[in-house]
Amino acid sequence: MITLSVSLQVVQGHLDAFVDAIRTNAERSFTDEPGCLAFDVSQDLADDHHFLLHETYTDDAAVDAHRAAPHFKVWRAAVAEHVVPGSQVNTLARRLFHHHSPEANR
Repeated sequence: MITLSVSLQVVQGHLDAFVDAIRTNAERSFTDEPGCLAFDVSQDLADDHHFLLHETYTDDAAVDAHRAAPHFKVWRAAVAEHVVPGSQVNTLARRLFHHHSPEANR
């Protein structure tokens, strides 16, 4: 599996619009990208305008399909409008191991 991680900061006053855009993007990822397995968004408790996004894909081909999906262009436009320029950092990582506690399934 491959995880695309994104760290970014949202422009002051754009938080609600950003959250709407990211929800729409997540929904479209699942409907338009068969290789998208998970989409997680976390907000930094120390800085409520800093976000971490994690998308998990089955393989490299699924990541390529993600980048080619029509809604990706919509997401890029949202980034241009709602994200502080230069704050976005993307990282691709291959998952080697995943474990979660039994309590996580409750």
